[in-house]
Amino acid sequence: MRVCLIDIDGHNYPNLALMKLSAYHKAKGDTVEMCAPADAGNYDQGYASKVFSFSPMPELPAHIELGGSGVDIKKTLPPEIEHICPDYSLYGLNYSLGFITRGCVNKCPWCIVPEKEGTIRACADITEFARHPDVVLMDNNILAHSFGVRQLEKIVQLEYRIDINQGLDARLIDDTTARLLADIKWLQPIRLACDNETAIPHLEKAVRLLRWHNATPRRYTVYVLVNDIAEALERVKFVKGLYCTPFVQPYRDFNNTPPTQEQKDFAQWANRKQLINSTTWEDFRARGPRHE
Repeated sequence: MRVCLIDIDGHNYPNLALMKLSAYHKAKGDTVEMCAPADAGNYDQGYASKVFSFSPMPELPAHIELGGSGVDIKKTLPPEIEHICPDYSLYGLNYSLGFITRGCVNKCPWCIVPEKEGTIRACADITEFARHPDVVLMDNNILAHSFGVRQLEKIVQLEYRIDINQGLDARLIDDTTARLLADIKWLQPIRLACDNETAIPHLEKAVRLLRWHNATPRRYTVYVLVNDIAEALERVKFVKGLYCTPFVQPYRDFNNTPPTQEQKDFAQWANRKQLINSTTWEDFRARGPRHE
């Protein structure tokens, strides 16, 4: 049987669900190919995944099964597919990708995870999907579950190099946790977050503990959610004062309201080192950014 896979969002980031579907069908002896929506009618079976609600929806034949949080946050893969090792060749990856835990204990009003995945729970052992020395974890709050912490200890023992690309909850980083994180080999600087003013003291404490235990690289990345520009600017300044790298993310609500142009301009300024290190936001805004 010929099976097609359609990544509606594009190929800027590998789609984990499609990689698992590819592995499942290849194990059954099927032929699996990525294809454009217009070519889907040439296949016996197919799947299309849309992660982001703002990605344009193409026309698809009736026999193509559609999924992803961009269309249905409650739809999940069957267990026999969810717990299969992804087909990394689909995107030509030289690193592994997966979840140790799913869900989150927090209920941040801007985050879809609690509604999509519920509270935090164990998902998979690292050896279920790790097939490379380098592993990217997509967990939303790995430190909030004892299974996640034990898996980080296992990662240290197995000497994987990792990135936790959704970030770590600074509130959960104490002396013991910071010591564990310092033992990990990091692919990227540790990612933290400062999404509102209440996060500032927790971020400051976490950075101090991580550096005390020499978690390297020492210039950590800090996600900064932006709604009100003036308030976000103070958090960006604070992050820079900690000698960390801010990464600004303009706010999008669940109705997919696009960010304002000012929010986009602010992100353009803050996320480019040559800009944020050479000019103030006030000067950048006054002279007018080049929109791209």
